[in-house]
Amino acid sequence: MHRFYALAVVATFSLASPASADDTSYIAQNGMTVHARGPNNIVVPMRGHAGSSDFWCAAGDFVHYRLRVPTKQILYRVSEPPKPSGAPIVFSLRPEDSASSTGVTVFGGPGGGGMKVGTALGFCESSHPLRPRR
Repeated sequence: MHRFYALAVVATFSLASPASADDTSYIAQNGMTVHARGPNNIVVPMRGHAGSSDFWCAAGDFVHYRLRVPTKQILYRVSEPPKPSGAPIVFSLRPEDSASSTGVTVFGGPGGGGMKVGTALGFCESSHPLRPRR
């Protein structure tokens, strides 16, 4: 019986502890799962009929709300578009990991395979306009 209570206490504290980049998964506001792969890479697996903007929303949500990365920071797509059917998309916070394109049309962005975290978060609002903001 004491063992059960000890495990319950450990579980409670681990849920209440601050998040880190090493946590195994995160559910973004659009319902997509995000996995951290090391300190700089983020993997967003395929889910349903998700488009590129859904992947950007999930990655932006993770780095901003979980990792506390500012909205002006550039987030880079590592996986070259177009994405093969069923494949995840990998993102990074390092420019040297960048793909040649974001896979979405963004006007006024930095070009190449990156965009501001705030721009990625904007895809969350456009795809889910009735969902309350955090």
